[in-house]
Order: sequence, then C-alpha cells, then structure tokens
Amino acid sequence: MTEGIRRVYSGRVLELNVETVRLPNGRVAELEIAHHPGGAAIVAVDAAGRVCLLRQYRHAAGGWLVELPAGKLDGGEPPLECARRELAEEAGVTAGRWEKLGEFLSSPGVLTETIHLYLARDLAADSAVPEEHEVLEAGWVPAAEAFRQAASGEIHDAKSVIGLLWARERLGPDPGKP
Repeated sequence: MTEGIRRVYSGRVLELNVETVRLPNGRVAELEIAHHPGGAAIVAVDAAGRVCLLRQYRHAAGGWLVELPAGKLDGGEPPLECARRELAEEAGVTAGRWEKLGEFLSSPGVLTETIHLYLARDLAADSAVPEEHEVLEAGWVPAAEAFRQAASGEIHDAKSVIGLLWARERLGPDPGKP
C-alpha cells in the first residue's frame, strides 16, 4: 500500500517518484519507481516466412541494436492500436491478421512499463514514416534465422528476444516451410 509519493521528475516519457510503501511483511520502504505508459512490439511475418527486424540506433544502449518494430503507448491508446501504428511507421507494412502473444513487465523492480507482444500476418506494403528521433533501417530475415538469433543471444533487446521466442512457440521453428 502506498503511504506517500514524492515526484522527483516528470518528463515526456517517464515520471520518477520516490514512493513510501507498506510491504506485505508490514515493513515500510522508500522505493524509486519510474512510471512509463507501456508499449507494444510486433513480430511481423510475411508470406515467405520472413520476420521484420530493425537495425536501430539506441543512445542508451551505446549504439545499434537489432529489434522488432515497437513503440510506446501514446495518450492512453489501446496496445493493439499502438502495434498497428508502429508497424506502419517503422516497417512500412500493415497486417490483416493480428494475434496477441502476451505481455510482460520489462523491469518490475523499478519500472511500471508493460510491453504487449503481437504476431502480425497477412502483410501489405505501406510507406514507413519513422519519428524524428528514430534512426532505423527495416530488414526482413527468414523467421528461423531470427528465432536462432534470439535463442543464441545475438539479439540483446529483451522485447525482441521474448517476442521472437514466443512467436516460435506459436508458429513452429520454420514458418516459411509448407
């Protein structure tokens, strides 16, 4: 139960609080909590069994990462709407079929962010329009290769690893084979 909140910072994406809480064991603790609106990430699989992976510059990570198309929920939008918007903006495609793979907490000790993962199929070309602060290149790799990269540790981004491994469980190891 929260007994007190001291706002330390409020920005465009994050709000940082020091929260005084009573824990289930009865003790009182001061916790630093970063509040984030959450996000959505997409495993987009085309008719040839290829997955869209982005090569994206991430300053906080010290350089380039391989990631799934993803983004934060804007203004309380529903997660699926966010996923549709981000897939079009970053990968330049729309999807006719959507399945929720699940959701996870990215770092529940300090961050409230929940990431919603989707599988998108029946893709159609659209035009990509990344946001001003995004530096990325979209590419398509065989799903089996993307699954291998996620399982081997070659992909370091958590949402992408989880999304790809959950998609592999749903689709099988090589969705490109008949």
